[in-house]
Amino acid sequence: MISVIIPVYNREKLIKRAVESVLNQTLPPGEIIVVDDGSSDLTAQTLKLYKDKIKIITTKNRGVSHARNIGTRHSSSRWITFLDSDDEWHERKLELQYSFHQENPQILFSHTLEKWVKNGKTIKQKKHHKKPYGWCFDENISFCKIAPSSVMIDRSVFEKLGYFDENLKVCEDYDLWLRILKEYELGLIEKELVTKYAGHKDQLSTRYHSMDEQRIYALKKHIGTNGVKEQIIKKYRILIEGALKREKLEKALIWEDELKRL
Repeated sequence: MISVIIPVYNREKLIKRAVESVLNQTLPPGEIIVVDDGSSDLTAQTLKLYKDKIKIITTKNRGVSHARNIGTRHSSSRWITFLDSDDEWHERKLELQYSFHQENPQILFSHTLEKWVKNGKTIKQKKHHKKPYGWCFDENISFCKIAPSSVMIDRSVFEKLGYFDENLKVCEDYDLWLRILKEYELGLIEKELVTKYAGHKDQLSTRYHSMDEQRIYALKKHIGTNGVKEQIIKKYRILIEGALKREKLEKALIWEDELKRL
């Protein structure tokens, strides 16, 4: 019925919370697959505590996209869900989301509201973070508004459109969601069913400073779609301005050349 995919890399102190939040679901999933992306800390030993309750796949370190893809390909359920190893599900997450799809069988892709916590404090979300729903490709081209830990996706969507782009180190979720939203309606469960934690040093988003460069890569796949080229130009200009401020002249010139060749 439902497969849960948890990618993890060097999260010995956080992975237990994530796994426990799945085990505590009011609607138990059909399988829990944890993909250890070549951890070098005590993550593997922590996962052994749950060896009778989860399936563990260990790979060389190739990034979160590869880990999610491996987990998805090894899964067997119709409905695919993801949980980042530093996030936590609320206990009725699967129950309410699965019920939504049963009541709305035409919708094959959904997400939920989230609670944001940074350094132990709840963060108030701003208006531009309002969660989208319906046919909403245009609403999602500026930045990613859908969290991997909140989604539920019918397997047929992957079979039609493919998986996470493994060329991307970050913004791989943004890339896949755009590809899906061009073809499918997005459902929204208007309850906070995921807690996203921020502030820890190993967050991917804090390790990459040119996120817009990754977004441009994703957007170029849709350059013929209304509004996309304008968004690419805007992001190039932001990158160029930032590079000049940091005196990264060579990088600024590369982006200026790419912008001219659009």
